[in-house]
Amino acid sequence: MSPSDARSPRSELSEIWELARLQHGVVTRAQLLGIDLQSGAISRRVRSGRLHPAQRGVYAVGRPDLSRHGWWMAAVMSCGPDAVLSDASAAALHGILDPPAGPIDVTIPLADVRARPGLRVHRRLVGPDERSVVERIPVTTIERTLLDLARTIAPKRLEVAINAADKRDLTDPESLRAALDGYAGRRGVRMLRQVLDRRTFTLTDSELEREFLPLARAAGLGQPRTGARLNGFKVDFFWPDLGLVVETDGLRYHRTPAAQARDRLRDQAHVAAGLTALRFTHAQVHHEPGYVRRTLATVARRLAAG
Repeated sequence: MSPSDARSPRSELSEIWELARLQHGVVTRAQLLGIDLQSGAISRRVRSGRLHPAQRGVYAVGRPDLSRHGWWMAAVMSCGPDAVLSDASAAALHGILDPPAGPIDVTIPLADVRARPGLRVHRRLVGPDERSVVERIPVTTIERTLLDLARTIAPKRLEVAINAADKRDLTDPESLRAALDGYAGRRGVRMLRQVLDRRTFTLTDSELEREFLPLARAAGLGQPRTGARLNGFKVDFFWPDLGLVVETDGLRYHRTPAAQARDRLRDQAHVAAGLTALRFTHAQVHHEPGYVRRTLATVARRLAAG
């Protein structure tokens, strides 16, 4: 290569920073070699603190501390071009569960890849239609992510993830049920179907509401409408056949005077419309489930009797 063909150090530096900008602060060794940065030059940059090893063959550029997305990107890039973020880590990237503590989950094809520090490597097939990209990070699709989660997490937590996916418009229960037809015989399908059972699954906005629903079922109440708008207000639960509205107050402590006044207006509007309005606090649902269940059963019997 003639001197006129060689790129300047400034040009190489610009390319490195542009790659890092697009990849949450990390670059691979292969990418550095691809812009004609020789092995010796890479080693010198590591020694001088301009590159910092983040994973095998992956470097953080400029400084060693990375964002969560940077660590996820480094994890996937270190496992090869067919790797994807998966399981609990994928759920966190999709925004349907909180980021987990501990190793990052990465799925690779059924090939021999050495263990990586800080990673939990899953060796299983991921089809082209099960791959997605979120924030420029290769990741399993929302459906495949939920299927993988169903293999390892408790049903209540899986229900939390499904509710969050629906709230973020990533999928919905009907679409998810339909997608399961293509996963017949796979691990996790049975658990997902159980959680999505039409008789028991209800979309809710909070953990408190999910905690309340089993109490309502135990009291003999059928499936409620959730998030319905009645008399100018959005309500937590509504049983149209009984004319029963139930609100769950998620605040552990006293509500502000303004909030209390709004609660009274809501309840008064429902009563004026001929509905029965009940309100349960977090403490009642969580610490006095028997009381909540008995109250619901008593009210439901009275309303059913006309």
